[in-house]
Amino acid sequence: MNRQEAVRRATELVEQMSVEELASQLRFDADEIPHLDIPEYNWWNEGLHGVARAGTATVFPQAIGLGATFDEELLERIGVAVSTEARAKYNENEKHEDRDIYKGITLWSPNVNLFRDPRWGRGHETYGEDPTLIAILGVAYIKGLQGEGEYLRTAACAKHFAVHSGPEEKRHYFDAKVSMKELWETYLPQFEACVREGKVEAVMGAYNRTNGEPCCAHSYLMVEVLRKQWGFQGHYVSDCWAIRDFHEHHKVTDRPEESVRLALEMGCDVNCGCTYQKILNAYEEGLISKELLQKSAIRLFTTRFLLGMFDETEYDNIPYEVVECREHIELSIEAACKSVVLLKNDGILPLNKKKLKTIGVIGPNANSREALIGNYHGTASRYVTVLEGIQDYVGDDVRVLYSEGCHLFLDQVEKLAREDDRISEAMTVAEHSDLVILCLGLDESLEGEEGDTGNAYASGDKQGLMLPPSQQRLLEIVAEMGVPFIVCMMAGSAMDLNLADNRANAVLQTWYPGARGGKAVADILFGEISPSGKLPVTIYRNLQGMPDFDDYSMKNRTYRFVEKAPLYPFGYGLNYADTLVTRAELTEDVVYAQTEEQSVGVEVTVANHGDVFTEDVLQVYVQVEDINEVPNPKLAVFKRVELAPGEEKMVTLEIPRRAFTVVDEEGKFVHTGRGADIYVGFGQPDERTKELTGKKCLKIHI
Repeated sequence: MNRQEAVRRATELVEQMSVEELASQLRFDADEIPHLDIPEYNWWNEGLHGVARAGTATVFPQAIGLGATFDEELLERIGVAVSTEARAKYNENEKHEDRDIYKGITLWSPNVNLFRDPRWGRGHETYGEDPTLIAILGVAYIKGLQGEGEYLRTAACAKHFAVHSGPEEKRHYFDAKVSMKELWETYLPQFEACVREGKVEAVMGAYNRTNGEPCCAHSYLMVEVLRKQWGFQGHYVSDCWAIRDFHEHHKVTDRPEESVRLALEMGCDVNCGCTYQKILNAYEEGLISKELLQKSAIRLFTTRFLLGMFDETEYDNIPYEVVECREHIELSIEAACKSVVLLKNDGILPLNKKKLKTIGVIGPNANSREALIGNYHGTASRYVTVLEGIQDYVGDDVRVLYSEGCHLFLDQVEKLAREDDRISEAMTVAEHSDLVILCLGLDESLEGEEGDTGNAYASGDKQGLMLPPSQQRLLEIVAEMGVPFIVCMMAGSAMDLNLADNRANAVLQTWYPGARGGKAVADILFGEISPSGKLPVTIYRNLQGMPDFDDYSMKNRTYRFVEKAPLYPFGYGLNYADTLVTRAELTEDVVYAQTEEQSVGVEVTVANHGDVFTEDVLQVYVQVEDINEVPNPKLAVFKRVELAPGEEKMVTLEIPRRAFTVVDEEGKFVHTGRGADIYVGFGQPDERTKELTGKKCLKIHI
């Protein structure tokens, strides 16, 4: 169904509603209207990396891990799988007249905020720290969720609009202040792509204010940019209980009725929360009109018609058996394999089980299901932890010894025991093993959303990059044991890996790899698959020189603005092969002054001089010669390539014309015509990547 027809039908339906009925439809838990044959509907459902909070579903790697894949085709396939499971569950729930929360087909995903600061607890819900990476993957996921059929398979939602990335504990009253340059250079491009390219059906506002206005009632962001400039035609939803913040915390209104008026006038169509229960009060006071309510209701029913809720659709017969089916589980394992980033390897990897008698697996995340799933997750029918993945792989051929080593963050595992009550066991395991696999990190209890987590700060944010003290002590002790060891960092953000980099034989960043993630990690450790993930964030040596967490300046943040060499750079990741770029040329003569009107094609020859099959991520960076350009070359386009041993192949990429613009102080994308450098390689063109890989990017000047 096209939007014009959906709008026509929605308008006809809405015009038959009373004010009371209209008010009932703008809440996230919309009432039924029997005389119009409208069933109740709950707009709130989650699909960040699988259908969440609604029982059994395939649990894919957390979003930050999906970001590490640099694989837009994979993200679209995962979107298809998630939305197919959502439809299957919806079909069955409808049969049982179960229309509860988390049972609908409006999925409040993806989170396309930019992971600007490693302390932000929700950063692992995003695809990383780069606007281009987030935009490309976000659009792909949206296309997968919404589908290309006559009706939307599900309705995706780009969140949280805009300029939102912590601090969590201040989000209900915080004002994120940014310049127009940084707004358009850093915080808006991915949302623009979701609207213009992804045709996302919904946008969710953030809790905070941006430059003085609350993001769920922002005249510039919602009216001028989203609706007028970008032509967004879908519906806008508040973050949960964010409208209540208008009068309780932001103090931009005095009472709920005024908050209702402000939100509706700015175009917030559905309220996740309870403030829109005051709609009738506001109407009776003359603060809002029936026409204003109809405007939002028409948008919401347009979405419901586009989803085919009042028609027979091609999705009605999706069987329940697709939920956590073998195909989706295999897709989740594939995604986990592609997400793991090999940060260091002195040659110990891949492991050969024929040469090992005993492996020690140590650490609080080694046998933790929580470390597999991140947050906003569903429930798997089976989990495979890293310990279990290793045990399954080696079978009876190799003895696997295990010690928890320490609690995730407390000083002891058993409450009545002394501090470090598992350290001696960890030492024993190390002493009796040929090598140790040390699984450290966090889970959603230590990094996540304010209110959902139980860390020491009453919010989901981290204080810094250090591991909890109990884990830091465990790492230091294992490092002193003299046994070869491999660190698997299971976390959704940058952690302090200085000691691991100095002392470990290998370091893997595994993120939160999904319900079966332990199998993927084992397959990589033992060389069944060559690692191919790339860092979607910078892993800093420390936070020295980084602005305060609540300072939204990008100075010395992310790879585009970093002023000192990081420990591990954005875009970096090793594999078991020997991949390199041998040639990079423009597909045609390009006069730089013309690139304002055209994309630029680059023809690249890549080769695998190693002896194993691998995938790698070809990356193209651009730096324009202009005072307004970001300090370091910026990612312009990327592509995954498969390379057999000894294979050489040619790959063509199109650099979009916007990559050759800079953002001026007024927030305008400007083409200067002053020339640009194009860098092509399997990582960034920075010195640290060159130092770590021994390879440098090829450079083209135009």
